[in-house]
Amino acid sequence: MIISQIDVLLIGQPKQFHADGTMSAMARMPVDRPVFLGKHGFTGDQVADPTVHGGADKAVHIYPAEHYPKWIAHFAAENFVHPLLDQAGAFGENISACGLLEDNLRIGDQFRLGHAVVEVAQGRQPCWKLDHHFDVHGLSGAVINSGRCGGYFRVIEEGEVAPGDRIEQLHAAGHDWTVARAFNLLIGGGHRAEGAKSELRALAALETLAESWRIRAVKLAG
Repeated sequence: MIISQIDVLLIGQPKQFHADGTMSAMARMPVDRPVFLGKHGFTGDQVADPTVHGGADKAVHIYPAEHYPKWIAHFAAENFVHPLLDQAGAFGENISACGLLEDNLRIGDQFRLGHAVVEVAQGRQPCWKLDHHFDVHGLSGAVINSGRCGGYFRVIEEGEVAPGDRIEQLHAAGHDWTVARAFNLLIGGGHRAEGAKSELRALAALETLAESWRIRAVKLAG
């Protein structure tokens, strides 16, 4: 069972993101107080495009703090130091914490966050906005290739959550569909491998998988 704590809790609202008027709430800011977590996310936290972000299956975005040194090393290999990596929030996460790695989290695992209970629903699929946020072309592809995607959680029980609160696993899903495995199959190109169709059908049948990923699994299975 995983035990951790909330190192940083971040909240954001849509702001102008691109010269064409595109909005984004990726630049979330740390808070030092308890925040109510409801079925569709934290009070005061919003998304710019609800057609692809937010909703019950993406109520909370958690990104492992362990990934930051790896991204710092990634940029250092190109003789570049990126200022966004100086503090949590660079990947638009609501919660920064250790121990919640993609190969440790199974779809359907449940955790207590402060006074709330959440459930792993899917990984986070990066898009062009991540490249623009960092001003680095190809970063979204690097995230996909690395598998360092972070996870989205749905809310099972609403309640207040605060920085420093304990993260405690309450339930371990009885299967081996980790976030890492599902992400590789659906997003990372694993669906092209021999025998992938049966894997896709098995994943699509997983009731705790986010609806959008179940639909994607069905489409890829043909």
